[in-house]
Amino acid sequence: MSVVAQVKIPATYMRGGTSKGVFFRRDQLPDVAQTPGKARDALLLRVIGSPDPYQKQIDGMGGATSSTSKTVIVSASEQPEHDVDYLFGQVSIDKAFVDWSGNCGNLSAAVGPFAIHAGLIPADRIPENGSVTVRIWQANIGKTIVARVPICNGEVQETGDFELDGVTFPAAEVPVEFMDPAADDGESGSMFPTGNLVDELEVPGLGRLQATFINAGIPTIFVNADSIGYTGTELQGAINEDPKALAMFELIRAHGAMKMGLIHDLSEAESRQHTPKVAFVAGPQSYTTSSGKAVAATDIDLVVRALSMGKLHHAMMGTAAVAIGTAAAVPGTLVNLAAGGGDRTEVTFGHPSGTLRVGAEVAQVNGQWTATKALMSRSARILMEGWVRIPGDSF
Repeated sequence: MSVVAQVKIPATYMRGGTSKGVFFRRDQLPDVAQTPGKARDALLLRVIGSPDPYQKQIDGMGGATSSTSKTVIVSASEQPEHDVDYLFGQVSIDKAFVDWSGNCGNLSAAVGPFAIHAGLIPADRIPENGSVTVRIWQANIGKTIVARVPICNGEVQETGDFELDGVTFPAAEVPVEFMDPAADDGESGSMFPTGNLVDELEVPGLGRLQATFINAGIPTIFVNADSIGYTGTELQGAINEDPKALAMFELIRAHGAMKMGLIHDLSEAESRQHTPKVAFVAGPQSYTTSSGKAVAATDIDLVVRALSMGKLHHAMMGTAAVAIGTAAAVPGTLVNLAAGGGDRTEVTFGHPSGTLRVGAEVAQVNGQWTATKALMSRSARILMEGWVRIPGDSF
């Protein structure tokens, strides 16, 4: 029997917002994995512990949820007026593929702190106290993210009193701006790929559903909760423990992806699990979160539930929050109508773990809606740093 030694790769395990993942400097990856391809994907799959037919990722760093099966590669930027390039890989739990089709808004908040810790930001830019503005090129979607990283005693401040629903402990606030968040995705390349604020989506077994399709933050399909038999106050168990519900949402996602021009055949949806997202909305309602916290209808503008990688998210994906904020700012979308309609520059929405406020700036140019930026606050923290080890024949 031949024995293959493990190799060790410098890595940092970080939480960003309500997600966590394994972060790498690109130049510290094995040479064969520093460029896109099968070797890179195989390495990341083995690091995370996928594909795992048991869906537990016991033999890797993944946490067996879409929020914890994530990888990030950061490098000195090749783009003018940017500090770092950020590439996000969503690792499938039970299948052998890494989805590069979109961004992770939550982990975006950790990229700036990681870049400083990893020595990718010049020391003379870091004050003794204050903040550092890190300009990030999001390489998956070709967009700019601006993170304002707090600094205390010359180092990244990670602890603090900023509370984020879906994260147990408080930490330091990291304001994040997603610049020009309308994604250049789909056939039209526009923020509303069909040209409409509300469309009819024909779904077998469900009939015609009203839907808002938007490319902002991440391609997202919004439907009304009551049109699919829900209230919008559901927690994870109500969806994730119901195979029929999960199948229904995947059907909506696949047909919506076709309508958005993201795929050209329904079979392509299976290999594009990260995008688009599906979310359902309703007006403000009182409910109890997964942690037992009471949310009052008077404290929110609407409720939203969203699915990620085929399961209801425990809180809200950061990129989907950008989509929510942007859609809410455009009068006439399903999100805007659920929030009461009219002109809005920010909304506070309820999700399974609590509430989140997100703002967006939009404008109509030559009859087309566009977004200049979306804003939200997250937090980030290093959980562990050192090396990950994987068998040398894994990639």
